[in-house]
Amino acid sequence: MGKATGFMEYAREKAEERHALKRLNDWKEYKLPFSAEKISKQGARCMDCGTPFCHIGMEIQGATSGCPIHNLIPEWNDLVYRGRWKEALDRLMKTNNFPEFTGRVCPAPCEGSCTLAISDPAVTIKNIEQAIIDKGFEEGWITPRVPSSRTGKKVAVIGSGPAGLAAADQLNQAGHSVTVFERADRPGGLLMYGIPNMKLEKEVVERRVRLLAQEGIDFVTNTEVGKDITAVELQAQFDAVILCTGAQKQRDLVLEGREANGVHFAMDYLTKSTKSLLDSNFEDGQFINAEDKDVIVIGGGDTGADCVATALRQKCRSVVQFGKHPQLPAERTADNMWPANPNVFTMDYAYKEAKASFGEDPRQYSIQTKKVVADENGKVKELHTIEMEKLWDDKGCYYYKEIPGTEKVWPAQFVFIAIGFEGTEQPLLSQFGVNTVGQKVDAAYGEFKTNVEGVFAAGDARRGQSLIVWAINEGREVAREVDNYLMA
Repeated sequence: MGKATGFMEYAREKAEERHALKRLNDWKEYKLPFSAEKISKQGARCMDCGTPFCHIGMEIQGATSGCPIHNLIPEWNDLVYRGRWKEALDRLMKTNNFPEFTGRVCPAPCEGSCTLAISDPAVTIKNIEQAIIDKGFEEGWITPRVPSSRTGKKVAVIGSGPAGLAAADQLNQAGHSVTVFERADRPGGLLMYGIPNMKLEKEVVERRVRLLAQEGIDFVTNTEVGKDITAVELQAQFDAVILCTGAQKQRDLVLEGREANGVHFAMDYLTKSTKSLLDSNFEDGQFINAEDKDVIVIGGGDTGADCVATALRQKCRSVVQFGKHPQLPAERTADNMWPANPNVFTMDYAYKEAKASFGEDPRQYSIQTKKVVADENGKVKELHTIEMEKLWDDKGCYYYKEIPGTEKVWPAQFVFIAIGFEGTEQPLLSQFGVNTVGQKVDAAYGEFKTNVEGVFAAGDARRGQSLIVWAINEGREVAREVDNYLMA
């Protein structure tokens, strides 16, 4: 490494954020860019470790550790420190099709397994990654790469999320003719409508889609395969089909009062909000408006946090987020050792905003919702809850037990369910005739072949709800298998 003692000389610095209250007045990204000088120092913190665990890309204790797309992190850290940005970009693009996405919304499992994180704060890998790709676009280094020849083979990719886009990119560069089908009116999948603007501005997604189109990929929007075009028709027109439909079947709550007006799935709330913002800057009124409402979000993950941030920008009266698990510890516990993903308490952007607005973290832990109560018009008016205690049996398995006397009634006019996804939607899979395992497509990792000739599957549709880097990984891997299939 260029600065062998950099990790001892420089402290970890994260990207600065816009003021928590001021950014609630718009829908722009909440982070501010690093200066080149700061990025150089942060790159210098990368150690000359013998085995860079940051890009191992494996699962430990049920969570991702290291980068699943095996980014050459130490190499581009060193190049940034030396000021060789163009070379850093070349290294980054060798493994990652879309660093502008991962640099903004990936939870950065690479940092949890950084060797420096054994005893000190990890290298700010995610911020450096974003800085490299952003500079690449600013300097005009990223231009369309149009394949010099075509193979004559045609591939249909169903779904334009990160897995579908990565597969399309790889296959297009291999010379195949690729068409991406998207049922929404804009490509991008959850990148477009599932992640709000303040985390990923949509011009960033649209910029990449324009580039892919300039390179020769066809995008067909407002087209639902299985409805607007049948599986049989698609198979007749294309030499191979890749199912990258995601895992968009949302988990639901089974409890009294669920049918009350005002109880919505989180993804419906986020999608309508982003679409209305893009279509008309909210002038069309085609969104769920939490203004002056008491909002409760059920589910303690990132999607729930995005609901909190969206409700705050809509000027809600109050917002609370329920999670069934206890609050995480401030530091790693003995059974959560490096390089496993650190299960520690953090303050996401949404929680900082809520604390600045209302004076406290909106998260409530170990909460079980018992029922939803509606008013005489059928509209939700309150939630009834009880606190839970997390216990372990003699086999080491945990379970929850209600704590008597902790019942509580919460006022609410909107309830957003953000408890994850069950798997992919089944009608399309049935039309293709592919086998499933539970709610997922049955296709082995590494092969990605379904039981139907010429039909492959990748991303969340195959593996279930996961990270954006796993989607990109699977998109790249399935593209290799499809290329082998087409070229025999």
